[in-house]
Amino acid sequence: MDNHQASRADQPQIGEVRANHRFDQARLEAWFRDQVAGFDGALEVSQFNRGSSNPTFLLTAGRRRYVLRKKPPGQLLASAHQVDREYRVMRALGAVGFPVPPMRALCEDEAVIGTAFYVMDFMDGRIFRDARLPGLAPAERAALYDDLNATLARLHAVDVGAAGLADYGRPGNYFERQIGRWIKQYRGAQTEDIPEMERLIEALPARVPAEETVTIVHGDYRPENVMFHATEPRVIAVLDWELSTLGHPLADLAYNCILYHSHSESWGSLIGVDLKASGIPSEEDYVRAYCRRTGREGVDDWNFYLAFSIFRLASIGQGVFRRNRDGIGTGVASDDNSGTRQLAQTAWDVLRR
Repeated sequence: MDNHQASRADQPQIGEVRANHRFDQARLEAWFRDQVAGFDGALEVSQFNRGSSNPTFLLTAGRRRYVLRKKPPGQLLASAHQVDREYRVMRALGAVGFPVPPMRALCEDEAVIGTAFYVMDFMDGRIFRDARLPGLAPAERAALYDDLNATLARLHAVDVGAAGLADYGRPGNYFERQIGRWIKQYRGAQTEDIPEMERLIEALPARVPAEETVTIVHGDYRPENVMFHATEPRVIAVLDWELSTLGHPLADLAYNCILYHSHSESWGSLIGVDLKASGIPSEEDYVRAYCRRTGREGVDDWNFYLAFSIFRLASIGQGVFRRNRDGIGTGVASDDNSGTRQLAQTAWDVLRR
């Protein structure tokens, strides 16, 4: 998933545009002149090395900097990589005061650079790729996680009608539809038999809760996908909205809490952290703070929400593995799909506990 900038301790990795993501820069410049207000001069293009979904580029023109997000090349899974949805939701949320980067323009004409893309302003701030927030004082860690929690609650309080997003997804039956979607995505990218995925595919539909609260959901909410102010413990932009839709807010909360169960430091993990000493809230305290902010008394069958979220991440991970293996992803091709297998095992263990 993708970023603009990083914490001082973890600077962004930006390099030349990779061979399989190159495009006609002259055509892009011509499009900029017509579509992006204030654009002046020649574009310099480089690529963020992070990001396993939509390729992301840093564009520099004089003193102005922009970020371009595009679909990846090649044959894509159905309903994936919808950059037009990312653009729409961020533009709508920015208009109601929610922290997102300013949107510049959307291009759905594939003749320009080969795929649909959008452009937004580059923002300067801190992104913490390591969920443990190394090098910070416990009080600052506590404040950062508290605002991460508050910003998620704020997102779920957005009036979708007032934001012009009432038709951004289908209300109701969210988990049934999501389970079906991620089974289909997993099958479309499957490369091997993973017994725990098969057990989850069979068991999750029977545990779907009756409650059907509907809000905007981000879909990939965690520290790596938000930008904090350069010096203050305050979220200034929520990034990477590719998986956003109308859905159940507890899906976002549970996905955020995968950090407490993830073994992947590159994705984000709090396993093994002395939370009390670090200042980072426990999972129970984090959930409790969210419930307080949103007026919930608590969460029934938290294990379902958490297992579903980890299953979903396993399906996403399978897609990333397949794209990289096929040479159209943003990562290095590999035969190691152990990450997907471990997520499936963790989800199954959570559902059974």
